[in-house]
Amino acid sequence: MSGEGALSVFARAKELESQGRSIIHLELGEPDFHPGRSVIESAAKALAEGRDRYCAVAGLPALREEIAAYLRRTRNISVSAGNIVVAPGCKAALFFAMLALLEVGDEVLYPNPGFPGYPSITLGLGAVPVPFELSSRNHFQPDPSEIAAKITRRTRMIITNSPANPTGTVCADSIQRALAELAVKHDLWVLSDEIYARIIYGGEYASMVSYPGMAERTLIIDGFSKSFAMTGWRLGYTVAPPEVAAALAMVAVNSYTCVAEFTQYAAIDALRDREANTPRMVAEFFRRRQQFVRELNRVPGFLCEAPEGAFYAWVDIRGTGASAEEICRILLEEAGVAAIPGAAFGRAGKDFVRFSFASSVENLREAAARILKASIAWQATSVGR
Repeated sequence: MSGEGALSVFARAKELESQGRSIIHLELGEPDFHPGRSVIESAAKALAEGRDRYCAVAGLPALREEIAAYLRRTRNISVSAGNIVVAPGCKAALFFAMLALLEVGDEVLYPNPGFPGYPSITLGLGAVPVPFELSSRNHFQPDPSEIAAKITRRTRMIITNSPANPTGTVCADSIQRALAELAVKHDLWVLSDEIYARIIYGGEYASMVSYPGMAERTLIIDGFSKSFAMTGWRLGYTVAPPEVAAALAMVAVNSYTCVAEFTQYAAIDALRDREANTPRMVAEFFRRRQQFVRELNRVPGFLCEAPEGAFYAWVDIRGTGASAEEICRILLEEAGVAAIPGAAFGRAGKDFVRFSFASSVENLREAAARILKASIAWQATSVGR
């Protein structure tokens, strides 16, 4: 298995901060918001009432019912509470879903660049990760013909992620429909990572479950970290066909037993979102996107398409004449801006740098000014060549 580039950069950034350096953190995918007041009050109330005991393995029935209602309301899909298993974070949900479905030697098709956990978990389970490229020439949309060509008799699963980390791409309806047809034709599982589903900047979100033949072969991975700014609460869930949900519950029994009871009561309140915290947060991300992408495109050698979802700016740095690793080194060590070289998300990302704009407008404005000033370093290197 392998680590995460974001966490490595974060560790170095914190080390520099401990030395008194000013660092603007644009490396982690963590909203700079916090849960709404009612969510925090719900957690406190649950604790005060003694809701800190062992509870239902698959999750509180009330929470699972609320998740099902939430998905009907926000994604127009009908799922049963019995098909939902709550986990201690989306990474755990992802890991256990793959554990439940994969055998040694099975092949898993996954997006490259993409979340580094996909190939890492696959390898850890003795399966074989097979990347499909998300290229700028296709606006980072998956290419169904490439995926079709890579399907073999050992292929077991396709992983999709929309909106995508790190590119911010929202998968087009025609692309998802083609992927669904491939999954049905070859009898494949689809692991649909929908953690950023609420953070889109136009149009309606379409879940992979909504396509013909997909309800019985799709697992949705989602949670509370991104859309509800609850990263440290470690709350995720899987929506799965009945036989897979039963397997996930068995995995839970043999691993984490259950998710903390009081956080699940808070999650119910978060899903109801009576204070409209999520729409307000997404509106603010949209404002930041507009500003930050515009300012990044003023940096010599940078080229950035405005993301359709999530909160990442995926910057093509080929025009700088420097490597992404060198760009990120200069930015962190000399300018105090933490960003991630694209190769951390797969080989296809080697000519890119990812910035998170889940930070304040003021921080982003200052970061852009620092990046522009630091660009003198690679402009000089480019001239020297």
